[in-house]
Amino acid sequence: MNAHIINIGDELLIGQVVNTNASWMAEQLNKINVRVTRVSVIGDIGADISSELQRSMNEADVVLMTGGLGPTKDDITKLVLARHFGVGLVTHQETLDRVVGYFRKRGIAMPEVNRGQALVLDGCEVVVNEVGTAPCMVMRGEGCMVVSMPGVPFEMKWLMSNRILPMIARMGDGGEIIHKTVGVFGIPESTLAERIAGWEEALPGNVRLAYLPQAGIVQLRLSAFGGKDGIAADGGGQLQCVVDERVERLRELIGDNIFTEVGESLSEAVGRLLSARGECVATAESCTAGLVAHRIVETAGASGWMRGGVVAYADDVKHDVLGVPAEMIERAGAVSEEVALSMAEGVLRVTGSDWGVSTTGISGPGGGSGEKPVGLVYIAVVGRNGKRHVGRYLFATTREQHQERTANQALFNLYGLMR
Repeated sequence: MNAHIINIGDELLIGQVVNTNASWMAEQLNKINVRVTRVSVIGDIGADISSELQRSMNEADVVLMTGGLGPTKDDITKLVLARHFGVGLVTHQETLDRVVGYFRKRGIAMPEVNRGQALVLDGCEVVVNEVGTAPCMVMRGEGCMVVSMPGVPFEMKWLMSNRILPMIARMGDGGEIIHKTVGVFGIPESTLAERIAGWEEALPGNVRLAYLPQAGIVQLRLSAFGGKDGIAADGGGQLQCVVDERVERLRELIGDNIFTEVGESLSEAVGRLLSARGECVATAESCTAGLVAHRIVETAGASGWMRGGVVAYADDVKHDVLGVPAEMIERAGAVSEEVALSMAEGVLRVTGSDWGVSTTGISGPGGGSGEKPVGLVYIAVVGRNGKRHVGRYLFATTREQHQERTANQALFNLYGLMR
């Protein structure tokens, strides 16, 4: 089964509001084996909305629309839909009662314009919005189901989760979709593509590969399609087995650079290992100024393995808090292998952690020299078990990208020493 998503609103096109609805909706649809083949963002222009809707109805089994159902004049979706389907608008009494009750409970006089929120397409199936005032409408025709929902994310998510997704699931045609995401660190996208070119070319026709690059990371997403909407799995085997077999072959090519095969972020993979080992980590950061610690605590449950962190930007903080010898800083410089190791050892000692991670470098745009150029960074990882690693890197990018690359490299180095 195929679906198109249409998100409506000028605010999405000018960047005033980030369109998080589309990614969430697509993720949920894939979980019930519905394949999203198009996502569109349309402004508040009636002709454009109608044209995109007709195109989607011609190509998809399900069209999901969000936005334009509010009480103001720029909310035109219902009027456009009424013209498109050739029907009028009628008052849905249950929705009107909810709107009236909403204002009464708050002791506010209801503006007359809000009565318009209870208008729905004549003959449509109304899905009551129990967490908002704008109703959800379902129209069926031309072999396609069209759903119009509010654009407010928490209202859309409630309607999708509790009403629309179960409705779509009952329409299922037996098609199957499987995604598997493999996280690869330390191999540039183009280099990775060359290294696995033969493997990629050998993928069966029902398995697609996508490269999703980040700062030092490439997520390889394998998508396999079976049943009505895809080619049958190889040799009649299970689709999951087909994907697992391909990942096994990929592991033989780049195994040391793989940090996850279940779509985790790098910080999630680090947290999983720390949790499994019953260990904790602490950070001592100069050029990244707390970004490594931030990445670690982005993962839920991080309080179980994150001990603490020190942002030691100034040399006297490195000395006074972390115990880095002043003579070492004077002799080797704050950006050096010796200082990076001393910082990691210091935070290990100060926090009583199992692992200490440190960064010290030159993010730019100024501050570099011929011997120590902008982009230079040293990253150290020290374990209470005696394991340690310090690396010299040159990430010659923007200041922001330098910090992102450094933080990711630090996490991967920690992951590598633990596994």
